[in-house]
Amino acid sequence: MHNPRIDIPYTRHLDPEGRLLGELPAWADDFNLLTRLYRQMVLTRLFDQKAVALQRTGRIGTYAPTLGQEAIGVAIGSLMREEDVLVPYYRDTAVQLMRGVRMEEILLYWGGDERGSAYADPAVAQDFPLCVPIATQALHACGVATAFKIRGQHRVAVTTCGDGATSKGDFLEALNVAGAWQLPMVFVVNNNQWAISVPRSIQCGAATLAQKAIGAGFPGEQVDGNDMLAVYDRVRAALDRARHGKGPVLLECISYRLGDHTTADDATRYRSADEVKKAWQEEPIKRLQAYLAANAVWDEGREQALIAECQKEVQAAVERFESAGTQPVESVIDHVYASWPAPLAEQREMLLERAARREVNRHE
Repeated sequence: MHNPRIDIPYTRHLDPEGRLLGELPAWADDFNLLTRLYRQMVLTRLFDQKAVALQRTGRIGTYAPTLGQEAIGVAIGSLMREEDVLVPYYRDTAVQLMRGVRMEEILLYWGGDERGSAYADPAVAQDFPLCVPIATQALHACGVATAFKIRGQHRVAVTTCGDGATSKGDFLEALNVAGAWQLPMVFVVNNNQWAISVPRSIQCGAATLAQKAIGAGFPGEQVDGNDMLAVYDRVRAALDRARHGKGPVLLECISYRLGDHTTADDATRYRSADEVKKAWQEEPIKRLQAYLAANAVWDEGREQALIAECQKEVQAAVERFESAGTQPVESVIDHVYASWPAPLAEQREMLLERAARREVNRHE
């Protein structure tokens, strides 16, 4: 059977040691920008570590770490405009932080508290909450982008997912409608090599995940997800294309999940230590740090000061989270419907009455 070759663009500017591989885009000589991006990656990683620790001590529920994938989220979050809409998946801590979601809100979400999705910052009021069902958010993003197009707005819907989600019908249906209607969308696939315990190598027969966009009628490309300069450059181009009415783009960011899939997972059961050790040699934070140090804009003193500053910021957020108090009992059902059907309204009143009786009995 004839299998024609599909050439997919691949972008990388820095090698794993942080050395330049060729000429950089014009914007990349802005070291103030690069140090801000680096700071945000470090902050994300330290927050991530704290969230895992909180789960291990029973203070939040299951959490999905972003370890090793910080460059992707930080690049997306730094480039989206306030009027754009993020339709995220569960491993999007970095993007959310850049968009203005507060750390304590993220912790509330993973603690099972509905207040974690009621973002206080008006800049992110229209962003969607994290989506745990696999790939369903891609179709939600199509709906958002369709609204932008009908209204004639120069806004972009950005949706993210992992490599495993690209095997779901929801994802493929979203690609189809985005291409057919030429919607202002950017699909970002975080190809971290593992869909829980299923490796990318056996999950899909295509040579790349990016080429799935070709069948839907729009560009797909790969980028080194451990290279902040490369991810930033291609996300920038994709957003610009979508914003100016040229249709969607799919970016497959090649990364590696250095930690467990979630805190309910044990990746040592299906991955070798050698594989993980090799992946650590290509991780994004050390790569950008090496590049900044080689250009004399970063050193150990700045690094230690940054870590101390970020740890202080994270700890303050944890204290705000832990002082938030208990959410109202009715929040369990209040966010299911926009307007309540009569039978459920009656159930809500019964729930409130039961909770009130329980509270009275507790104090007797």
